[in-house]
Amino acid sequence: MAEQDEAALTRARALELAIGEIGTTLDATTTCRELVGFLARHLRGTVTVDLLDEPGGPVRRAASAGAADTGGGEGPVRRAASAGAADTGGGEGPVRRAASAGAADTGGGDRAPSLAVPLAVHGERPLGAVIVTRRGGPGFTADEVAVLRHSGRLAARHLGHARRLAETEETALHLQRALVAEPGLPHPNLQIAGSYLPAGPRALVGGDWFETVRLHFGRSLLVVGDVMGHGLDAAVDMNAYRALLREVAGTDLPPHRVLRHLDSVVAEDDARRPATCLLVRVDPARGTATFANAGHLPPAVFAADGSAEIVDLPVGPPLGTGVGGYEPTTRPLTPGETLLMFTDGLVERRGEDVDVSLARLAALRLPADSGPEQVVEEVLHRLDAHRAEDDVAVLAARIRARPAP
Repeated sequence: MAEQDEAALTRARALELAIGEIGTTLDATTTCRELVGFLARHLRGTVTVDLLDEPGGPVRRAASAGAADTGGGEGPVRRAASAGAADTGGGEGPVRRAASAGAADTGGGDRAPSLAVPLAVHGERPLGAVIVTRRGGPGFTADEVAVLRHSGRLAARHLGHARRLAETEETALHLQRALVAEPGLPHPNLQIAGSYLPAGPRALVGGDWFETVRLHFGRSLLVVGDVMGHGLDAAVDMNAYRALLREVAGTDLPPHRVLRHLDSVVAEDDARRPATCLLVRVDPARGTATFANAGHLPPAVFAADGSAEIVDLPVGPPLGTGVGGYEPTTRPLTPGETLLMFTDGLVERRGEDVDVSLARLAALRLPADSGPEQVVEEVLHRLDAHRAEDDVAVLAARIRARPAP
């Protein structure tokens, strides 16, 4: 009786440890690594996890570890963990049997004892199987089978959460990208290039955006904005700002009056999020750019020699406050210069003063005579924007040189 009590206590402790060690993240590969590491330690065998990405599809080896590999588990697990090609070798049979008929003894005769159980929660479709093999060891006790089953169900629950999260994010991403319409085309006398980078590998489209609007007499209005917040709500508000901007810009008001009108309209809608916005009206015929700023970071101008200058602008309040107070600023813009507009994710870094961030951009020296596309590529690369903590939207523009008469 004492032995039974001790075995029950050992099993209970193992199940408690499994809850704390398996499923610490919403990453499927990490969960599989945690599962094989836990089982290799407690069942003293070689453990593999094979996943079915879809019913009837190929089997993929997700992780494996041996009893001797559990002092951290990183080496063998990292080598075995893979999200790429399917492993359709000898593990497929046990996976299919375990997934369809519960626990499957894959040993037999003189072979090493091996047990496969499905990665499944009661009533749900199996996601694959976990297989434990002992070389020259005893068979599996009832308590060990119970630990294996419990761990498999626990991992399956976390894997299911991870898959549902990925599906939800994918759906939201497609929806948000549908809202982010392509910007309009400027007049042919203006070259442009733009880029949008969401923050992080799992981030969704947020409220950063850029736009171009054709105006009369060969002029173009360039816009970069940033709706406060992230996710679907920010993307919806961003789309509303873009639609309203196109409508107001069609009246050919100067940039500061466009901002004033946007601010008053948005301020009347309590559900709309505030946003920063920078407008630039480029007039290639006169070689000028007129700016108006609603709480946004100033743009930069790259000269023909590749040096950069931050444009000094008066800054009004963000859109949606109803305060107004936007002022225009006009400066020359020659065909040899490239204007760069951007959202704060390009330059700002956590804990850093914004002046330091802008100085980093101003210190860049790009190849001489860089056009809009090269400016965008170089700036994103040199400022490491692909690993930025916030969304990044950039828009570069350059007046096309007139052919010599």
